Amino acid sequence: MSDARILDTGYRRYTGPRLGPRHAVRSVVASTLRRILGLRRPARNKILPVLTIVFSYVPSIVFVGVVALLSRFDSQEVESLVPKYEDYYGFIISAIVLFVTFVAPEALCPDRRYRVLSLYLASPLTRMTYLLGKATAIFAVIAMVTVGPVLLLLLGLSLQGFGPDGFLGFMGTLGRVVGAGLMLAAFYTALTVGVASLTDRRAIAAAATLLLLIGSNIVANTLHFGLDAPDEWMLLSLTLAPFQLLRRIYGAPDFEFSMATSTVILANVAWIAFGAAIAVVRYRRLQVTR
Repeated sequence: MSDARILDTGYRRYTGPRLGPRHAVRSVVASTLRRILGLRRPARNKILPVLTIVFSYVPSIVFVGVVALLSRFDSQEVESLVPKYEDYYGFIISAIVLFVTFVAPEALCPDRRYRVLSLYLASPLTRMTYLLGKATAIFAVIAMVTVGPVLLLLLGLSLQGFGPDGFLGFMGTLGRVVGAGLMLAAFYTALTVGVASLTDRRAIAAAATLLLLIGSNIVANTLHFGLDAPDEWMLLSLTLAPFQLLRRIYGAPDFEFSMATSTVILANVAWIAFGAAIAVVRYRRLQVTR
């Protein structure tokens, strides 16, 4: 005999709040951010994202510290020690590339590999809203290393009196810092999401993204420097094309390549559209199984 009792043998309708697709997308964004950053996961999952973010901010902290220590000396000499905002990315390009190869595979591949995608689609989510939530989270994480470090440098230098002149100058530089960083984040989000949508293996997706970045640079350099192709062929490089647009956002001259700004913009838009189209087509045709 047992003390168990059957109190009700029927089914009851759900009477709680129905928050709809928008809440479902926000939930996907929040859960993806936690997964990428290793939150609520073992310590080994936090090492890579934390170290990458730290490495991207260290140069800003060092430069601001140097300015604070040497501010009593000649201002021109102090300013010569600090890179321009558009040149700062040269110090953190490795962190950006590492983050780009890591975040999308970590966000997208496990859901397909372990057949969790069908559970997402059982909610108010569709394939496209699911992909939108994932891409939004990836974009936000990449923006941490494309916007945050340069923004910290701008604020630190401004507090020390070495920032842009006047309120309008500060707001103009702030707009360029945010706009250029968000452009980089959008470019590399589309790239890495497109690659990660083609496989359910995180290691393969990460390796393919890295090879694509390196391979495109090799192809562009071979065409331009080896075969004397026009400068515009360098926009095939996924490591050069977005930074060409970045320099134009800052209004910085480029003495190495002669390209029309409209061509640079079109090339970057084409790369973003290409990466996004691969992901959309892939998920529309993807067979979801339990």
